Amino acid sequence: MVDILHRVGIKSSTAEVYAALTTAEGLAGWWTTNTQGNGDLGGVLQFRFGAGGFDMKVLGLDPGKHVLWEVVEGPEEWIGTHVEWDLDQADDYTIVLFNHQGWKEPVEFMHHCSTKWAIFLMSLKSLIETGKGAPDPHDVKIDNWN
Repeated sequence: MVDILHRVGIKSSTAEVYAALTTAEGLAGWWTTNTQGNGDLGGVLQFRFGAGGFDMKVLGLDPGKHVLWEVVEGPEEWIGTHVEWDLDQADDYTIVLFNHQGWKEPVEFMHHCSTKWAIFLMSLKSLIETGKGAPDPHDVKIDNWN
């Protein structure tokens, strides 16, 4: 199994970042404007993009510290993988450790997804620090998969 790993510092409190990861409104501000569902423990969040979408079941929540999702619908390569967010306060910054874990193999689509996750993490940073993210369809497009 292989994972996508990223780290980003966001000038904010962990509570602010946590809210952007656990509410449909927060998620729509940085990942995709077409976000619906329930961000509570056991809930399912639906994320839709021009090229398709994903459904994530919320498996773990620790306010201000940790969010864990399992992909239950979406591209075959994503089904059964986990998306994990660990948050830690370091001075004026929230350090976000991001992990999209459980890929069976490092296929070309995984390379694409790693780049897109980095783009969306920068969108999250922008949303929190400036009030304006760049969610789909306003994100940076990198290829024919978007």
